[in-house]
Amino acid sequence: MTDRLPHEKGFHFSWDQLHRDARALAWRLQSDAPEDGYKAVVAITRGGMAPAMIVARELDIRTVDTISVKSYNHQTQSAPQVIKSPDMDIIGDGTGILVVDDLVDTGKTLEAVRALMPKAQIATVYAKPMGRPQVNTFVTEVSQDTWIFFPWDMALQYVEPYRGKD
Repeated sequence: MTDRLPHEKGFHFSWDQLHRDARALAWRLQSDAPEDGYKAVVAITRGGMAPAMIVARELDIRTVDTISVKSYNHQTQSAPQVIKSPDMDIIGDGTGILVVDDLVDTGKTLEAVRALMPKAQIATVYAKPMGRPQVNTFVTEVSQDTWIFFPWDMALQYVEPYRGKD
C-alpha cells in the first residue's frame, strides 16, 4: 500500500507528444494493413478519438466510427459497459477494421471491444503491462502504476517557483 495519489506517479503527455506518438503508431500500422488497406477506423471514445483521427489521416482511411465503452468512474475501474456500438453492417466481425484507443490499462475495455469485433486489429498509443495482450500494436509502454495525464485532462496555468519570488 502506498500513500501516493495517482497523480504523484504520473506522466503528462502534451498535444505535440500525443500527435508525434499517434503518427508513429500509424507508421507501424501501415505494414500490418490488409493488402487493400483498412476498411474503417473505430475510435474508442473518448480518449481514442484524437489518436484515431491522426491515424486515419496518415493512413488515408475515410470511414471513421466510434464505440463507447464505459469502464471508469473518475479514477475507479468498473466492469466495462458498451454504451454506443459502431455501425455493425460496416464493421462485421472486424475483418479489415482498425480499432484505436489512447491507452490500454487492464485490458477490460478491449475485451469488450474484441467480443464485438473479434477479427479487428487493435492499436493503442500507450500500453500498460496488464493490458498488452489485448493489443496488436502500440507505441510506448508505461508501468502499471503510472497514471497518464492526457492533454485534454489538463490546462495551462502559472505555477509558483520552488524557491524565491519575483
